[in-house]
Order: sequence, then C-alpha cells, then structure tokens
Amino acid sequence: MKRILIVVVLAAASLSAQQSGVATTIRAARVIDGRGGVTQNATVSVVNGKIASVGNASGTPAIDLGNLTLLPGFIDTHVHIGWHFDDKGRYHSGPEPAEQAALYGAENAFVTLMAGFTTVQSVGAMSDKPLRDAINRGVLPGPRILSSLGQISNAKWTPDQIRENIRRLKGEGADLIKIFASASIRDGGVPTLSQEQVDAACGEARAQGLRSMVHAHSPESMLRSARAKCTVVEHGGLANAEALQALADGGVYFDPNIGLVTQNYLENKARFLGIGNYTEEGFATMEKALGLRGPMFTTALKTPGLKIVMGTDAVAGAHGQNAREPIERVKTGQKPMDAIVGMTSLAAESMGLGKEIGAIAAGLNADLVAIEGDPLQDITALQRVRFVMRNGKVYKR
Repeated sequence: MKRILIVVVLAAASLSAQQSGVATTIRAARVIDGRGGVTQNATVSVVNGKIASVGNASGTPAIDLGNLTLLPGFIDTHVHIGWHFDDKGRYHSGPEPAEQAALYGAENAFVTLMAGFTTVQSVGAMSDKPLRDAINRGVLPGPRILSSLGQISNAKWTPDQIRENIRRLKGEGADLIKIFASASIRDGGVPTLSQEQVDAACGEARAQGLRSMVHAHSPESMLRSARAKCTVVEHGGLANAEALQALADGGVYFDPNIGLVTQNYLENKARFLGIGNYTEEGFATMEKALGLRGPMFTTALKTPGLKIVMGTDAVAGAHGQNAREPIERVKTGQKPMDAIVGMTSLAAESMGLGKEIGAIAAGLNADLVAIEGDPLQDITALQRVRFVMRNGKVYKR
C-alpha cells in the first residue's frame, strides 16, 4: 500500500506541473537517445507530457539524476500481460472471475512499468482490453498497452472465415492481429496454416489498417509470412538462413525471443507441468530448442538488412524481468547499442509509433527511464532502473 501511495503522489505532482505548462528539466550524466546517439551531461526539458528539448546541461534542473544514464522508455513488443500463477502457485489457464483477472493483470502491469518498460504489446487475450483502457485513462499505473484481443489460430478456418474474424477483432478494438502460423515449439513448431491462409490473414489485417504479428518457428512458416508481407515474425526457433533472409528482403521485422520465455518456463517447470501441452516431452523439447537459439540468433545478426526488435513473450513468472532478453542478446553477440535501439526506436517503428515514442527527441512523448551504470559498457545496467516517467508523469524516483 505504501509503494502504491508513493507512486500516486509522484504521478499527481508531476501531472500538476505538466498541466500548468511549466517545463520540467531533467539532467543526467549521459543520455542515450534510442536512435544510436549519446550525449554526456545533458538536460531534457518536458512540457505537457512531451519532450520539448534536449541539450547540454545548464542551470539548476528540477530533477537531477546525478550519474545515472537516461534512455527512452523501454518497449517490449510481445508479452502476455494477464498470464499469472494462481493462489496455489500454479499457472492459471482456465476461466476466472473478471475482477480476479483484472487484479493479476494490474499487478503484472505495475511490475513491468517499475522495470522501465513504458510500452508493451500484449497479444492473445480479450481481458487485456479493460486493463489497457484503464491505464490509458490514467487510473492505473502501468505501461502503455497495445493488444490483439485474441488470435487467429484455427487451422480449419477458410480464408473467408479468417478475414471475417479479423474484421470482428478490429471492431472490438484490437490494435493488431496475432496469427499462429506454426505449432508451439513444444509441439515441434511445424506449419499449421497454409500459404493461402497466411495470405488471407496478413492481407486482411492490412486492409483493416492493422499490423500482423505471426507466431512462426519453422523455416516454412516464416517463409509463408514473408511471402504474405506480414508485419513481424515472432520466435523463429528453428529458423535457417534462407528464412531469415526472406524476412529481411520483405521488410518483415523479426523478434526472436531468446533470453527470457524458455528460461522462465524451465525455471518454473513445476508450476506449468501437467497443464495443457506443458508435458515432460514438451519441456524436453524446450530444453533442446534452447540450445539452438544461440546459433539461430548469430545467423540473424549476420543477415543483411534484417530488422531485429525486442520482445520477450513474457508469460506467468516473467513479468518485470523483461530486460533479461536484451542482456542475453548482447551475450550472444549483439552490439549493446543495437540491442538498445531494438527495444526503443526500432520497436516503436515496428508498432507504428515511431513518431510518438521510442526516442529522446523533441516532440515525442516524455517516456523516460534512468538506470544505474552505462549499458554500453555493462548491458546488465538495464536491470538497475532508478527512475521511470511515462507521458511526463513520474512513476519511480
């Protein structure tokens, strides 16, 4: 209760200042702008929830972050914000009272925001909608949420049925369309939708002005997504060089999820085991797939023109640990600056929000995070979040 009260007081004080049109100046030892630039000893000015200017430090700032590093708010392009463990410590996969689902979702949203993630894309559940809308109204602390409100996964649907369901999701307020073009890695990752079905799904999403996110593990399901000009492919656990190059050539973003989701499943095996396809065989398959992710990601890094964004597929047990993903990517060979761009400006671009968030630049929303240390020298600094601002409101200080 005390922590929630502090957050509310800080947010209220910041909102009061922003509504008055008075600039709030924030100084930090270094500013990483999310687009590849670094400025030492810089000040960011915020007015009415927007970044007004960025420049060399002068005068006395309203907020002095000392030796901290200031970055744009982190973005996770793939989470399941409502997934949680129940009061017995087991993964909750069935129906539950709406108020219970809302509280678990709010808890996950809060810890995600406190970890520096000011925007997430939650894919697969209609229960995301009230949480998304409550956060947007400012009545709950949490990251900006974009949601698919469901998914296209029925392999028996005809192309016309797929199009009809996408129009339904659009009418219900979906921000994007989630498509399962392959089985789970626990079930071998084989293709589940035909080329015609994938074409219908991604084509109708475009026709409705929505982006398409495709769950695809096998090379063939990835190739089908590239041919269909989908927006982004997730996972790619079994990807080969041909499939990765096809994504690059088609301008399709790639989100490989190598650093958190599988590790979290294995760490919490007892909480998932025996529910759905969380079987001993499935966990053995995940362990085997984990060993393939390093070589796959290395191949992805070598693929010319491939746009690699940062998403975790955070499920029950993983919320608030989202920064493990870029840390693992850097350990596997990605340059720290590229990892940071992938979780800021490039992620925003992939979500159609490049003109609103993802960088510290004049005119963009004041989503700002300060961390202890320099992530260009020690990427684990991304886990040491000391300050969080979203839309000009301070939530952690």
